[in-house]
Amino acid sequence: MKRSFRLQQQRFGFGLLSLMTLLTVLPIAAVVIYIVVLGYPAINWEFLSAFPREGMRAGGILPAIVGTFLLTLGTAIFAVPLGLGAAIYLSEYAPHNRATQLIRIAIINLAGIPSVVYGLFGLGLFVLFLRFGTSILAGSLTLSIMTLPVIISTAEEALRAVPQAFRVVSISVGATKWQTIRRIVLPQALPGILTGVILGLERAAGETAPILFTVAAFFLPRLPHSPLDATMALPYHLFVISTQVPGMPVKIQYGTALVLLVFVLSMNLIATTIRSRARARRQW
Repeated sequence: MKRSFRLQQQRFGFGLLSLMTLLTVLPIAAVVIYIVVLGYPAINWEFLSAFPREGMRAGGILPAIVGTFLLTLGTAIFAVPLGLGAAIYLSEYAPHNRATQLIRIAIINLAGIPSVVYGLFGLGLFVLFLRFGTSILAGSLTLSIMTLPVIISTAEEALRAVPQAFRVVSISVGATKWQTIRRIVLPQALPGILTGVILGLERAAGETAPILFTVAAFFLPRLPHSPLDATMALPYHLFVISTQVPGMPVKIQYGTALVLLVFVLSMNLIATTIRSRARARRQW
C-alpha cells in the first residue's frame, strides 16, 4: 500500500515537472517560430551583405552584423582574461576571510546592476574622461565590465568544483601550484568556464543600452576601419528601425531580429560543441 502511494507521488511529481517544462519551453518556441515566420522572407544575400539605403528601408544590414561581431570579439579580448584571472585568484590563492567574502558579494551584486548604468559609466569614463569617443574600444570596454561578474562567478564555481584530490596528487609528485592549476585544474574546469564565458558574451551581443551611450551609430553605411571608429550594431539597429523609422517594412524588422537570434545561437552552438568535447575528456 505504501509502495503504491509512493509510486503515485512519484508519477505526480514527474508529471508536474513535465508540465512546468512544457510551460517554459512553449512560449520560447512560439517566440522563435514567430520571428522566423515573419523574418525569413527578408533573408537573402543582399540583406546580409549590402549596406543600408533609402533611410534603412532597403539594402542590407552588413555594418550592423560586422559591428556586433567586433563588439563581441572586443568584449571577449578584454573580459575573458581578466575574468578568468580573477576567478583563479579567488578560487586558488585568496585567503578565506571577510575581505574575500565581501569581494564575492560585490561581484554578485555587480551582476544585477541594470545595463543602462554600465552604459552611463562607460560614457563618463571611456568616452569623455579617457577621450576614446563613441568607438568600438569604448563600447567593448563597457561591455567587458558588464560581463565580468558573470564570467568571474561561473569560472570560480567551475574551478572550485574540481576535486581537491587532483591538486593534492599533482603537488605531491613535484608540480608547483601554478603548474597544477594550468595543467590539471583548468582543463578539468573548462566546461564550466565556457558556460560562464558564453553567457557573458551572449548578454554583451544582445545589449542595447551600453552601446547606445558608447559606440552605436544611428545610420552609418560603411564599415569601421579602426577600434576608435563608431559602428552600427544589431541590437541598436533593431531598436532604431522598430521605433524611429516610419514606414519600415515589418519583414526587415523581424529579419534583423532573426539574424541577431541566429548570431547568438551560433555562439551557443560553438561553445556547446567545445564544452561537450572537454567534458568527454574530463576525468571525474
